[in-house]
Amino acid sequence: MGTEAPTPIVIPVYSAPKKAPCPGCGKAGRRKRTQTRTVRTVAYKAIAYLEITYGEYTALCGCCTTFRNTPDDVLPKAKYDNKVRDLVLGRILQDGMNIERTLESIRREFLLELSSGFVYDVLHDYVAQLDMSTHRREVLEHFSGTLCIDELHLGRYALLLATDPLNNLPVAFALVAANDQDHMRRFPKNLKTWGLHPQVVVTDGSNLYPAVLKELWSDADHQLCVFHVIKDINKLILDAVRRMRTAMNRRGKAGRKKKRGRKGAKSKAAAARRGMTVKEKAHFVFKNRYSIVKRRENLTELEQTNLKQMLEYLPELATLRRFADRIYWLFDASKDYHQASCRRSVVVHDSAFQSVPELVKALEHLNPEKFPKLMAYLNNPASRRVRTNNQVERTNRRFRFLEKVRYKWRRRRTLVRFVVMTLDQVWTKWTAAKSTEVPDPGRKVKSPANEG
Repeated sequence: MGTEAPTPIVIPVYSAPKKAPCPGCGKAGRRKRTQTRTVRTVAYKAIAYLEITYGEYTALCGCCTTFRNTPDDVLPKAKYDNKVRDLVLGRILQDGMNIERTLESIRREFLLELSSGFVYDVLHDYVAQLDMSTHRREVLEHFSGTLCIDELHLGRYALLLATDPLNNLPVAFALVAANDQDHMRRFPKNLKTWGLHPQVVVTDGSNLYPAVLKELWSDADHQLCVFHVIKDINKLILDAVRRMRTAMNRRGKAGRKKKRGRKGAKSKAAAARRGMTVKEKAHFVFKNRYSIVKRRENLTELEQTNLKQMLEYLPELATLRRFADRIYWLFDASKDYHQASCRRSVVVHDSAFQSVPELVKALEHLNPEKFPKLMAYLNNPASRRVRTNNQVERTNRRFRFLEKVRYKWRRRRTLVRFVVMTLDQVWTKWTAAKSTEVPDPGRKVKSPANEG
């Protein structure tokens, strides 16, 4: 029971009018004869065919002698209608399946035995229909003046990606063989050839960008990503916590000799009356070390209690906690560059910070050469301040997930096709949202100054 093959469903489709337009010039031709062919379509848990009756026409123009017509949803000489092609694209682009799972799901749900070559043909035809010049015109028309640039390694290649963070729109990409100075110069040079002239360019701390940006867009402000700098500073603060905790743990072990045998009830009760040992306190500090660098407004009540207890166990941590507060105070509350410079001076000349080796290294991120690039966002109005390249980082993470989990493509041609298809989905959604957006005169623009 249940092993019998399902009865095929045949859907008749008549597409043979007496006259039909020539596919070359559009001039009507007369029907010469009618023919029939079958094309596979989709039906859930069933085998379905389209029985198409089409016409062969005598051309009344010089394009050809005869021609044949076809329904709108079936390509010429195709074995499957466009519903099958749309089903494949939907499983791959929208549902996030790889090719093997796409084939298996279509086989299970629609009883269609497709080949991987057909899937690649569908992807190739889809990419060939995309008009990249239209996207370039839209980018130039809606460009906000702020550009984020970052790189991502995809197998043997590197993906250079540029986005517009204020419009949340990918601008352009380049797939290069090596992430070096020559390829980095070529990518923004192509953007400049398009006619793209940004006012602010946001990058991470890589040394590939400064010389290139100064050469191509000398008038643009180079904004270093504040998120990356704070991340590097917090890492150094945690290194200091680790060093202090290790020293504390050594003091707890000094002069102690572990007694052999199992502890009795009396010894356990005596240990409970004495309280935590130095070694246990050191373990508590290490377990809750992230409370030292977490923003105070984000600390829970338990984390605040643990932080207070940590400072009692190891008072040297108070300097590290105060340094973290000063760094957030410097980047979050500065209204202009003069105020930021004054606050930087307070942090740099604090003698307590100078006495901790890790904090001395952290202060190098605020040196006079680097600090103006960290505060370049203060030159813009509050509603247009972008201080991180998180927008392009999020796009890169999306590419990383899709490429690694779904495809793992390694050939240049397939990688370019994958990037173009993914970006087309983003551009299509952005264009649709832009076209349906109704401007509200009373709506306030949200400032991206606190981004990251």
